[in-house]
Amino acid sequence: MPRLVLPAALLALTAAPALAQAPAPAPAPETNMLDESCTPQAATSYDPQRDWAWLCRYRAANRALPGQRADIVFIGDSITEGWSRFAPALFTGGIVNRGISGQTSPQLLLRFMADVVALQPRVVHLMIGTNDVAGNTGPTTPQAYQDNVRAMVTLAKANGIKVVLGSIPPADHMTWRPELRPAARIAELNRWLKDFAAQQQLTFADYHAVLSGPSGELRPEFGRDGVHPEAAGYAVMEPVTRAALAAALSQPAPPPVPAAAAPSPR
Repeated sequence: MPRLVLPAALLALTAAPALAQAPAPAPAPETNMLDESCTPQAATSYDPQRDWAWLCRYRAANRALPGQRADIVFIGDSITEGWSRFAPALFTGGIVNRGISGQTSPQLLLRFMADVVALQPRVVHLMIGTNDVAGNTGPTTPQAYQDNVRAMVTLAKANGIKVVLGSIPPADHMTWRPELRPAARIAELNRWLKDFAAQQQLTFADYHAVLSGPSGELRPEFGRDGVHPEAAGYAVMEPVTRAALAAALSQPAPPPVPAAAAPSPR
């Protein structure tokens, strides 16, 4: 019988042990829109590139609320956030604090659905503007600020939520913007806020009146840095707050605006 001769390459293949099959590459994601975008660290570590409005800051806290609801929500910047430190007794019995230090009105507007409307409160206490005046998120205009406040009030009223509109607290200087002299601009915006509250039948809480000195400064006994109230400042604010909340709660809720009907398929 003739001898069978196999090519060297074929002999090498038949002699070598079987190679493990390489795993198939993971399929590429369809989009970068995730079912959950917040990491456990996102509630305490702000990343402006990934979460400019810091929507992750209170996401877990909102989910942990009984029934994921609150009775009254305070939303604002550091002056709201710091309130819990100096007057924690205010934030009990269904009253929650959703302030974030350094924020401006456009950031609040982006958070408003998640941190206010989704919690279905009876009242929202809205106080913002110090950092708009400072330009924390870039140069802005009074009109842009007013539009953001209007938009948040519109969202609240459309969802049957009563609004307490707080004035911007006084300041005649800002340690992180030492070149600014903000007292006159704050007074101007507060006049608009008061008029807007009357026009929209909102409750206006005038903190500026009880905190300011003759030149529009934060009186030093109420806060050492000229911007942020401390214990004595929040103590004089609290009667204004409680009166405003009581007035808002006594008013009938604005009727929710019905959702628009979906267009008929063509």
